[in-house]
Amino acid sequence: MKRITQFALILLVGTSMYAQQDAQTSMYFFNPLQFNPGYAGSRGSLNITGVSRAQWVGWDGAPNTQFLSIHAPVVRQDIGVGANIAYDKIGSRSAFTAMANFAYHMQLNNDDLKLSLGLSGGIQQYGYDFSNLIATDLTDPNYTNTFSQTKANFGFGAYLYAHNFYAGLSVPRLIKRNIDNSTGNAYLQRHIFITGGYVYKVNSILDLKPSVLVKYTGGGPAIADLNVSAHLFNRFWIGGLYRTTDCAGVNFAYQIKDFCMVGYSFDFPLNGKMLNQWGTHEIMVSFDLNGKNNAVQSPRYF
Repeated sequence: MKRITQFALILLVGTSMYAQQDAQTSMYFFNPLQFNPGYAGSRGSLNITGVSRAQWVGWDGAPNTQFLSIHAPVVRQDIGVGANIAYDKIGSRSAFTAMANFAYHMQLNNDDLKLSLGLSGGIQQYGYDFSNLIATDLTDPNYTNTFSQTKANFGFGAYLYAHNFYAGLSVPRLIKRNIDNSTGNAYLQRHIFITGGYVYKVNSILDLKPSVLVKYTGGGPAIADLNVSAHLFNRFWIGGLYRTTDCAGVNFAYQIKDFCMVGYSFDFPLNGKMLNQWGTHEIMVSFDLNGKNNAVQSPRYF
């Protein structure tokens, strides 16, 4: 049983919601399909990636999120198809998204520079249920409120990439959706994602990969995730993250085989407001499965 706190009220029954609402992940660079449909098929293999995130561990009702994506190239690598799902739970609020993705990849020069344009379509489910909460004021009309809705949504994205560089722009959900059945004044907003990364080869042992993800929605501040990773012996990733609003973190990944990678990240707060919690933990597993006629690209940076 969880107590209704100011934290829950702000997130669940505020009269308007303009801040970042899409579930976030610190290892965004391992799962770009979650926010950009143009990424579908860009790895040249059947890719399956799963991420589980437990945020602010130790707080009752803290965010807990799972991501899963699958995508692959078809038709001589020119077209990518895929699907991604996300489930996010914060207190008594839950959100589920399932999207199908289609991308067309265009060769821009004689080297390996490509531009991919992607579209996505699917469902977005949002709901809350206060029946399992302990209320300090039983006359509060929100005490017995429940709400659930499932609506269609669509998105688009552009993804420019080469072997050692990428940049992307996307709006994964174009349609604003009402998320409150009482005031009718709370919405899931459109989010704009801008991302980029580059690999600098230091020597035969070490590569450096800086990357950034900027998230913006109307009425709220832009949030930037800045990450720098060291890639060692084509097997190990060791990185540091800074998020402009609230935290820093470290992340690690290991390429077990050419087709399998696992990763872990830990975020810790910097704003001094997070008490009685043990940080944010994230686990990632990714598989790349190639057909007999497809050469394995090693290492894979993006």
